[in-house]
Amino acid sequence: MKKPVVFSLVHSQSMFMTTIMGLLTFLSVLALGISLSIGTGVMRWNAQWANMATVQVTDSNKIDATKKIIDENNSKIKSVRQISNEEMNNLMRPWISNGGNALKNYLPTMWEIEFNSESDLKDAQTEISKHARFLTHASALKSSTSAGWKMIGISTIVLLLTLGAIGVSISYIAKNTALLHKRELEILNQIGASDGFVANQMQIIVAKIALCATVYGFIAAIPVLLLILGAAHSARVGLMAMMGLSGLGWGAIITLPILIIIFAIIVTRRTTLNILKNS
Repeated sequence: MKKPVVFSLVHSQSMFMTTIMGLLTFLSVLALGISLSIGTGVMRWNAQWANMATVQVTDSNKIDATKKIIDENNSKIKSVRQISNEEMNNLMRPWISNGGNALKNYLPTMWEIEFNSESDLKDAQTEISKHARFLTHASALKSSTSAGWKMIGISTIVLLLTLGAIGVSISYIAKNTALLHKRELEILNQIGASDGFVANQMQIIVAKIALCATVYGFIAAIPVLLLILGAAHSARVGLMAMMGLSGLGWGAIITLPILIIIFAIIVTRRTTLNILKNS
């Protein structure tokens, strides 16, 4: 038989708690979605460039020696492409076109190489570095990767702050509810009701409110998250274009509102029991 709820939150408290939990759920889902999306982008970005490197030779006397080493390591190389003088001129055009024609005489000879694995890259790097500058794409793009991890950190902090705010709000509501219904609690104690029974009453109330609030917050957050991902993909190139959510990512986002409800119920029980013990 279903137990009746002996008391409930007043209307203003119910509206406040529903609103604040809906807003915080919205922020939590958004923060988690952005964090997972950027994390996916960073991993894809690193995987794309992990085996790529550029070899630059500025001393014309070392070009043949460098080319020989590249040829000797052919079994470790997936693809190799020598950058033409025309491409070099295009890369340096802003400087060459502004009175820097003399720079044409100092343009390096460059190869863009994709290795079969990171171990092959490191082996070839040791030999090639003796004659030329060996620059891995991963190290060259380290600043972009670092920015991605910083954004993940910021999103994680926002998520933790919103969860903390949910806990504080629930504790505040539970405390005020206990004070508003102090007379009912005294009557319940007199007729032998346990603290656990009273806590269960509060848990039922908060669970219903949390369910409605998290559904509203989740429904509002998903379109915004999809809009952010769409805007990132429109960049077409760069770290932002790599952002995305896998099946596990979407599973985590869907699970988050459920965890918030469970978290709300646990906080409600602990707060209510502490109030009853100290009253």
